Amino acid sequence: MSDPIEAFFAQLARQAPERLLRRTAGMIRFELEEDGALDFWHLTISHGRIAVDRSARDADTVIRTRRDFFLRLAAGEAKPLTAWLRNDLTAEGHFRFVVLLERLFPAPPGARHPRALTGGRGEPG
Repeated sequence: MSDPIEAFFAQLARQAPERLLRRTAGMIRFELEEDGALDFWHLTISHGRIAVDRSARDADTVIRTRRDFFLRLAAGEAKPLTAWLRNDLTAEGHFRFVVLLERLFPAPPGARHPRALTGGRGEPG
């Protein structure tokens, strides 16, 4: 599979991120723009699983961005909420799915969970 966007969505369909809540359900449509054309990806999230297709059907939330910027998101080089704040991506519909994007995309390369730095200890108390 040579297209990194296709590979990203195929991976989501094979194995949803563990951070995806089992009680999360809904649909997200991604509209990726390149040279004036739109490429559609539709996610159906249910019971911790993700089904992916290429339809332009209705969704709870529609995310639109440039294809080249989506590649940065898929590589963990950009964060979805920051991108939304900077208007690098736009969203229509339920905002909770914009927040959920943080769980769908990988962390930046070399990122570690804060507890890994403290050896798994909680906050001092």
